[in-house]
Amino acid sequence: MARAATALRPVIEAWEWQAIGLCRDRAGAQFFHPDDDLGRISRRMRETAAKRLCQSCPVRAECATHALTVGEEYGVWGGFTEGDRARLREAGWRDAVGLDRLVDVTRLERRLTIVPSVRTRPASRTAETR
Repeated sequence: MARAATALRPVIEAWEWQAIGLCRDRAGAQFFHPDDDLGRISRRMRETAAKRLCQSCPVRAECATHALTVGEEYGVWGGFTEGDRARLREAGWRDAVGLDRLVDVTRLERRLTIVPSVRTRPASRTAETR
């Protein structure tokens, strides 16, 4: 028997927080690394501006929870950059989830102050690239 079309509808309660995020009407380039932007200084400036906006966002915890739960690899989510989330995944973040099923962003920020930065190593050269 075929499923009813209503069974495939998204659960709006799971996503409604996005409608009231402070980033809602902002350019995506503020939160995601543009393809043509290769400079580290401009990236830091963009990420700093995005994180500043996230600090006062009413749905910051929901956003950060989403990003960590689904493994968002790109952009600033809930005030955490790609690098921040990589460090939190490495150090562990699930113990910062409260009874409301949201992360405690203050606790995660404190954790970032004690977790060393994740550094990416250059890819090793293979026989094909030599």
